[in-house]
Amino acid sequence: MLRTHTCGELRINDVNNEVVLCGWVQRVRDKGSVLWVDLRDKYGITQLIFEEGKTADDVFKIAASLGREFVIKATGTVVERLSKNDRITTGDIEVRISNLEILNKSKVPPFTIEDDTDGGEDLRMKYRYLDLRRSVVRNNMLLRHRMMQETRAYLDGQNFTEVETPVLIKSTPEGARDFVVPSRMNQGEFYALPQSPQTFKQLLMVSGFDRYFQIVKCFRDEDLRADRQPEFTQIDCEMSFVEREDILSTFEGLVRHLFKSVKGIEIGEIDRMSYDDAMRLYGSDKPDTRFDMQFVELNDLAQNKGFNVFDSAELVVGICAKGCSEYTRKQLDALTDYVKRPQIGAKGLVYVKCNADGSFKSSVDKFYGQDDLQEWANKMDAKPGDLMLVLSGDKDHTRKALNELRLHMGNELGLRNKNEYKVLWVLNFPLLEWDEDTKRYHAMHHPFTSPVPEDLNKLESDPGVVKANAYDMVVNGVEVGGGSIRIHDKALQQRMFKQLGFSDEEAKAQFGFLMDAFEYGAPPHGGIAYGFDRLCSLFGGSDSIRDFIAFPKNNAGRDVMIDSPSTISEEQLKELGIGLR
Repeated sequence: MLRTHTCGELRINDVNNEVVLCGWVQRVRDKGSVLWVDLRDKYGITQLIFEEGKTADDVFKIAASLGREFVIKATGTVVERLSKNDRITTGDIEVRISNLEILNKSKVPPFTIEDDTDGGEDLRMKYRYLDLRRSVVRNNMLLRHRMMQETRAYLDGQNFTEVETPVLIKSTPEGARDFVVPSRMNQGEFYALPQSPQTFKQLLMVSGFDRYFQIVKCFRDEDLRADRQPEFTQIDCEMSFVEREDILSTFEGLVRHLFKSVKGIEIGEIDRMSYDDAMRLYGSDKPDTRFDMQFVELNDLAQNKGFNVFDSAELVVGICAKGCSEYTRKQLDALTDYVKRPQIGAKGLVYVKCNADGSFKSSVDKFYGQDDLQEWANKMDAKPGDLMLVLSGDKDHTRKALNELRLHMGNELGLRNKNEYKVLWVLNFPLLEWDEDTKRYHAMHHPFTSPVPEDLNKLESDPGVVKANAYDMVVNGVEVGGGSIRIHDKALQQRMFKQLGFSDEEAKAQFGFLMDAFEYGAPPHGGIAYGFDRLCSLFGGSDSIRDFIAFPKNNAGRDVMIDSPSTISEEQLKELGIGLR
């Protein structure tokens, strides 16, 4: 090793020891006769000191020539600092340098490599290898590493076997768009990159592996946002001879283990909620249950009073914002503007102030008297000092809009504390959802999800009401994982394909290998996949998964550091049998 210690290792009991340190120059402070250098590596920062009369002239001259991000090797003696720094772990000591070697010089970096950098996101992504030197970014990577190790430790302790599955597979028509890879040896044919290892993990259950997991790269060619990347990582798991309760119990254990081992937090009770209740009470299949503000439907009280906006609506629904009756007209107008934004699309907002004296002031006083509004307040459990906010319109659209308003109010009122965690299972999703564009049903999860046993007889007669034996885990309003009990019977799988509009020939062409496998003794099985990047960002208190990926893509799906995707040569295209228009 070129060094005896790291830059985060030395303490006061190392005083008088001769040491060798290596790292990058964080900054140089030149006071003329005294020069200090902050030396940084992965483990921390150690201050080096050079003094005229105590440091050899040639060493002092080299020190004076150092710039930011120079890579150096420094030999010296540990001494106690006169002016200690309690912000760093090595702040009680410094190293008086006797020998200094520049291992590599550096150009002036395009941004300061400190926690509070002056570099914008685009610039930092272009020089990501420099951005990764910043401790705040590096700590994100260390958190990711820790979570990987703890995930493996827990699953290994539960008798799961880690198995790698192929990256070059065949394209299938369900889900998002596939990334496709041309085959040189089979021209005109293409591999696809897996959106998930779904069929392979089911085949591993047919193979008798019993419990499988993989921390695996997945690929989806879809529009990006903060919590999406074209390539992302899943904790992918499958179990044989289980029912839904076995899956929920096992993976509650995983999440509890991660929170305890990584963050030192004991997670409380993990609630369960049906999909229908989640949509009715929160307007979302991933509700943030850190705060209440549940939806209350007001059709029976608000309609047939002459207010046409409500009378013509499929749904009139509201939330109660506790302690907000003193909102000003400006604040209420801002809320109205918020829900009328194109992304939300509400036509307006009705408010009712519950005054301290027990009276009410609303934006619909013309249509509703004090007794009417008292009935609203009773149903919404609104007390003096509270504010009722009401939307109306088509059921699905109105619930989604009110969900956005609820989350906005949660932020405004400081109810969405990133250091508080609320874990929830959402159960019994619809098996199928109707697509108006294609005029057919699509699988809400994927085609291999089993219906709940009690709905099997409705699969042909009333497919829209069939519930899936599926489950999502939600943490603080973020879907972090989802899965289902799978179909393991060929006849039921054929029925499912038929509901999805597959002909027998199409099903055979796309999934014949899986259907064939089901004829050789497939066990009952089920599983789950966690979005590993999302889990990391949640644990790290960030809204973006990019912060926890070493080399992420931007919103256009580009890696601006290596300039990818890029064109390829005519010769490569010719080898692949591909022509560009």
